[in-house]
Amino acid sequence: MNFQDIIQKRRSINFFDPKKNVSEDILVKMIEMASNTPSSFNLQPWNLMVLKTPMEKEKLKALAWDQPKVVEAPVVLIVLADMNGWQEDHPTFKKNWKKNLETGTMQKEQREWFINATKSLYNWSPDANLAFAAKNTGFFAMSLMYAATSLGLETHPMDGFDHEAVKKEFKIPDNFWVPLLLAVGYKQPDLELHPAKWRKKYNEIVVSF
Repeated sequence: MNFQDIIQKRRSINFFDPKKNVSEDILVKMIEMASNTPSSFNLQPWNLMVLKTPMEKEKLKALAWDQPKVVEAPVVLIVLADMNGWQEDHPTFKKNWKKNLETGTMQKEQREWFINATKSLYNWSPDANLAFAAKNTGFFAMSLMYAATSLGLETHPMDGFDHEAVKKEFKIPDNFWVPLLLAVGYKQPDLELHPAKWRKKYNEIVVSF
């Protein structure tokens, strides 16, 4: 399946087969494929909570407009955007700096520049913190969906949930924003899909002012 096939095949599926599980091997492969997503300074400010048990998914469903797919999909991911991912004491920042030194991408004397660059870009306002986290995690989420399609899985990204209630119920720390939930699984057998929705064309996308 080439990339054009993946883009055209990916659909947001509302009805999943609750009897067909996603194997741990496939789930790990999907997530690690998506981990190749680019991010600002390679800070990768994303995490996932993986929900599989009926109890977890029922709790989430009650906070997500009672959408049946939350419990029908074998896996639901709570996608997390880490607003602290740019900070120099963050574990990923530390590992990133270490890897930069090991590979020769950066030199020790560049550390202050690196720290100041991330601060100036991502810490000039609370909006900047959120934009940094949500932008990069959005890239990752789209990669998750394309990776899933390439592996024969179906997905559905969800905006319809109570953000603060989900954070409280699942004890998500304050440094995380939750951009979306992502249902992952296999579509119901014999499910007939509606035609793909319309998309803007080139001349509707490109503008000038």
